[in-house]
Amino acid sequence: MTDLDIDKAIATAVKTGRVSFGANSAIQNAKTGKAKLIILASNCPKNVRDDVEYYGKISDVPLLVHRGSSMDLAAICGKPFIISALSIRELGDSEIMKAVKNTEPEEFHGGNE
Repeated sequence: MTDLDIDKAIATAVKTGRVSFGANSAIQNAKTGKAKLIILASNCPKNVRDDVEYYGKISDVPLLVHRGSSMDLAAICGKPFIISALSIRELGDSEIMKAVKNTEPEEFHGGNE
């Protein structure tokens, strides 16, 4: 799946599913395992990313590090504020999980930046 398809899948999840925005809710959703997927912007603060990765592994919540910045993620979601992290709790009509399954492992968990 291309970046454009992933962007479209994120936008669809925001429109048709249940998505919560923000680093604190992403960490909370990673801890409790309530999210189906957590997406982080490429410029998400390292401490937030480390926490989400750690708790996500424990709770078996997949993590996708988006190639775009928090401004790009906001534009995709149609929000007037920057988004460094978002948690997808219900997918709605989105096929984002297919996109996640098809990404390379280093992109999936962020790799080295």
